[in-house]
Amino acid sequence: MATLQEVAVAAGVSPATASRALSTPASVSIERRHRVLEAAERLGYRPNRSAQDLASGRSRHIGLVVPDLANPYFATVAKGVQAQARGAHRSVLVADTDEDVRAEREILGDLQPNVGGLLLCSPRLPEDEVRDAATRGPLVIVNREVAGLASVSFDVASGVRAALEHLKALGHTRVAYVGGPASSWSDARRRAALGDVSGVEIVDIGGHRPIHQGGVAAADLIVAAGATAVLAYNDLVALGVMSRLTARGLDVPGDISVVGFDDIPAASYASPALTTVALPLTRAGHEATTLLDGLDTAAAPPTVRLAVELVVRDSTGPAARP
Repeated sequence: MATLQEVAVAAGVSPATASRALSTPASVSIERRHRVLEAAERLGYRPNRSAQDLASGRSRHIGLVVPDLANPYFATVAKGVQAQARGAHRSVLVADTDEDVRAEREILGDLQPNVGGLLLCSPRLPEDEVRDAATRGPLVIVNREVAGLASVSFDVASGVRAALEHLKALGHTRVAYVGGPASSWSDARRRAALGDVSGVEIVDIGGHRPIHQGGVAAADLIVAAGATAVLAYNDLVALGVMSRLTARGLDVPGDISVVGFDDIPAASYASPALTTVALPLTRAGHEATTLLDGLDTAAAPPTVRLAVELVVRDSTGPAARP
């Protein structure tokens, strides 16, 4: 493998100039930069990222902390982060907190000193601890907003309204809401929008684990509440609800309509296919990584709120007649 010295000789520049052309291109004239890049490609040179980290005093690793990597929501965000980071020649270290605040706190303490930036996805930590983490290094929050901190979030309130308007148009006037964890910021945003559509009575089924089994546990409560439709915290919960309703001999959507949130891959191939509010999860990963890379030059912490879309499939239909 070629060395930096050999690239410099081939390009007719000093090793220091060759190094700057590869690590900080803007600091070198366009003509010299092109010569160095051409020589590096011709000789098959690959820069030593670890050496660059030592020279700059900043790691090229990105830390990504998620509550549950088994949840396709977070896996999809992680793929978006990885794709964007790869293009910037950065590596991603992923840590799973298993929905445990104490684990999240410990992981932050261990991971943050060893990375050049941190992406904190759906953090369960109190706001003051998130703010404290932001004082210790570059940090972008995904799926949560904290005033004064960089973040990428979703317009979930418009998604809740779209879902309820859809159900209302189908004749549903009593809709059960199956919530997520009490510490979830996005669940609080969903709940805040539940009263935005007039003519729809919301039956709060309470908070449940944001997994398939959480929906299974909620389904009997939905039936007992007499709701004709369900809006679930996420698709995993919605699929769990449908599984239990089917096991009880109820038809979806003939007896009860079900709407999820996220549009994970399983939503489209479930039977019936799940109506859901689609979130641009891969794009969120892209945006968050881009924001992280630009924090050093940003005049103020940037925030991005991404639009969502209701995807109507087979799990919703007209309300059953009394």
